[in-house]
Amino acid sequence: MEDSEKIKAHLRQLFDIQKLAVLATHQTGQPYASLVAFAASQDLKHLFFATPRTTRKFANVTADARVALLVDSRSNREVDFHEAMAATATGEVRELTTVERRAHTALYLKRHPHLEEFVASPSCAFMQVAVHCYYLVRQFQKVVELHIQP
Repeated sequence: MEDSEKIKAHLRQLFDIQKLAVLATHQTGQPYASLVAFAASQDLKHLFFATPRTTRKFANVTADARVALLVDSRSNREVDFHEAMAATATGEVRELTTVERRAHTALYLKRHPHLEEFVASPSCAFMQVAVHCYYLVRQFQKVVELHIQP
């Protein structure tokens, strides 16, 4: 079994090369998936994304804070079956307060400077996922779990 520092290194490598994640939410039992631009805290305890408050994903996370985010390195080539890496993060999401938002938007905008106007909009919610666990899949079937301590 890999130690947690090696798993974290793989996660950081993946998060450095990918800027989009698939956010999975649900409401009344129906799953819903959407693409989000994301950023990860250095300690990997939190993932951040922004969304307008008028979206289905925002309504879903307001109703039930449990989410999953999938980040992967696929390129839609055959080699992906053996070389692609995918990480699913599970946790709970909440909208950050104005003060908290200021502390974390710099990290987000460093990865997504083109979204500065979007994030500054009063209609935009800045969200933080408190990660409970990462499931990392590499080399087609090598699956490891990393449980995050609060």
